[in-house]
Amino acid sequence: MKWVLAATFICGMSTVAYGQNCCGCCCKHHDNNNAAQKVVSTELIRTSQSWDGVELPDYLQGRPELVAVKYVFPAGQKLGWHHHPVMNYGILVQGELTIIGLDGKEKVVHEGEPVVEMVGTIHHGENRGEKDVILYMFYLSQKDMPLAVQHPEIPLE
Repeated sequence: MKWVLAATFICGMSTVAYGQNCCGCCCKHHDNNNAAQKVVSTELIRTSQSWDGVELPDYLQGRPELVAVKYVFPAGQKLGWHHHPVMNYGILVQGELTIIGLDGKEKVVHEGEPVVEMVGTIHHGENRGEKDVILYMFYLSQKDMPLAVQHPEIPLE
């Protein structure tokens, strides 16, 4: 299943790198001076563990469904307690996001950093900064599976 992770990461990074204003190809609308530039590839993360050090589960059986989501967390916003039934990871492109586990363990993700989310473990996120957080997340799911399961019965402090 390493190819699924690699394909998802490449597609996701293309979305982050090129956005909606560029197709990423070498078309006539690109500046000819860029032809001499080389593509630079930087591996941001390679892991089989979530941010809290727990091993990721085996990949689901059956046909995969790859999902990419852009999240915007306004300054001061808290996301409710939830857990993910599927593996997911992402790149924080703006701001700073604090992820808090139910056990109190915290991870601060800074601008430009990757994050591998917990699977099956309850947690929530907070934007404690002064600017919006923009986060691109990539999910390795299956048809009709939720990306997150909310836990409104657990109050936020």
